[in-house]
Amino acid sequence: MTKLFEAKKRLYPQAIKGRFRKIKNILNAIFLTVFLFLPFLRFDRGDSSPNQAILIDFVNSKFYFFFIEIWPQEVFYVAGILIISAVALFFVTSLFGRIWCGYACFQTVWTDIFIAVERLFQGDRNNRIILDRRNNFQKIWRKTCTHLVWILISLITGFAFVAYFNDIFYLLKISNFSQNISAFWWMISVAGMTYIMAGFAREHVCTYMCPYSRFQSAMFDENTLIITYDQKRGEPRGKHKQGDSFENRGDCIDCKQCVVVCPTGIDIRNGLQMECIACGLCVDACDNIMEKIVRPKGLIRYDTEKNLHNPTPQNRFKVKRPRTFLYSAIMILVCSLMVIGLTNKSLLDISAVADRNPLFVTLSDGSIRNGYTLKIMNKTHEKKTFELKIANPQQAELKVQSFDQSNENNISSEPDSVTTVKIYVILSKENIVKNEEGRAFIELIAKDKVSSEEKKIELVFVSSSSK
Repeated sequence: MTKLFEAKKRLYPQAIKGRFRKIKNILNAIFLTVFLFLPFLRFDRGDSSPNQAILIDFVNSKFYFFFIEIWPQEVFYVAGILIISAVALFFVTSLFGRIWCGYACFQTVWTDIFIAVERLFQGDRNNRIILDRRNNFQKIWRKTCTHLVWILISLITGFAFVAYFNDIFYLLKISNFSQNISAFWWMISVAGMTYIMAGFAREHVCTYMCPYSRFQSAMFDENTLIITYDQKRGEPRGKHKQGDSFENRGDCIDCKQCVVVCPTGIDIRNGLQMECIACGLCVDACDNIMEKIVRPKGLIRYDTEKNLHNPTPQNRFKVKRPRTFLYSAIMILVCSLMVIGLTNKSLLDISAVADRNPLFVTLSDGSIRNGYTLKIMNKTHEKKTFELKIANPQQAELKVQSFDQSNENNISSEPDSVTTVKIYVILSKENIVKNEEGRAFIELIAKDKVSSEEKKIELVFVSSSSK
C-alpha cells in the first residue's frame, strides 16, 4: 500500500561546544534562576497586603510588582506592558532575527534542559540512536531515569509557576494540597504541559504550533542579522581528506555537522527557513570543522542578506535604521506614558452609583431626596478616615446611612480595600439649579482627615421623572 505521508523522523540533536553554545548555557542558567527564585523575594507592604515582591493575586484582583500595585480599574497598565513587550519583540527581531526563539523562549530553554538530562542518562546522538533500536534492560533503566528526572523538573516548573499566583511560603507550608485544590491542579497542568512540550513535542512546537514562526518574515529586511550560509565560499561542496587541496572547490566538506546539531533538524545550507530559530549551534559546529581543516571560520555565520550577496563595509550590520527608530519611539512613548501614570497615580478613588428605583423621593416638606451607593477605594496600606461634605450647592444636606451615628459624615476605610456606604442628598426645590440641558449636579468631596487629600465627584441630582 502506497503511503501518502511519511512520518517525521525523530531528531537526536548532537552536543556541540562553541561560543554560542556557551552563551545559551549562561542564559539558560540566568533565566532558570530568575524564574525559580523570584517568588522568594520579599517586599514589605505592611500587614494588609502580601509581602511577596512579584505576585498576581487573582483572589483580590491585584498585581504586585515591588512598589507597583495594579488594581482591576488600572488594567490599562497591563495593556501597556503587553504593548511594550510586543514592540520590543518586533524591535529585536528586526535587528537580530529570531534570537528570542533561539536563546530566551521558554520552549527552547526547557527543551535544552530536557535534552541535557537525556544525554546524561542515554549518551550523545549516536548512543541514543542505538539505544532506541534495542530492547534490553539497559534501555529500560536509562529511559526510566530520564523520564523520572523529566517529571521532577516538570513538577518543579509547575510549582514555581503557581508560586507567582500564591505566596510561595504559603505553598511550602501546605502539607496536603487538598487545602488549595486549584493550586494543585494548576501545578499538575503546567507540569504535564512542560513534560509533553519539552520532552516530546520539542521542534514541533516551533514548526507547527508557534505563530511567531509564521509572521517573523514580515519583520525581516535585507539588513536583519540572520543565520546564513556563504554559498559563494562553500560551493561546490564535497568530501575532504587530510592533505587535499581546496583549489577549484568550496570550503564545505558536506560533513552535515550543521544538520545534526540543529534542534529543529533543518539544513541551513538550503537557505533561511521558517523552522530556523537562530540559535547559532550550526555556526559553532561549522566553525569547529573549519578549524580542524585549517580553513577560515564563518562559512555559516550571523550576517545580513545584503552583506552576504555584496560584502562591503556599507552593507554590514547596522543598528541605526528607520525601522529600529520607529520601534524605539513607540516603546519610549508607551514607557513614558506608563511612568507618568504611575508616578501621578492617586491612592484614593471615589465613585457613586445613583439609585435606580426610585430615582428620587419627595419628602413631606416638599424637598427632594436622591440616594447613592458610594464606593471609596483606599489604595494605601493604612487605615483611613474620610470626611464627606457637599461643596456645591451649599444648601444641600448630606446624610450617611451608618449604624454608628456618632461618626456623622466620617467614613472609615480599611487599608487596601473598597468601602461601600449608602448616602442620601436632600435639596429643596427652590435651590435646585439645572444647566442648559436640564440636569442638576451635586459636587461631593471626600477629604482624608490625616493627609488632607481631597477627591471630588459630581453626582447627578434627579428631581423630575420627565425626560
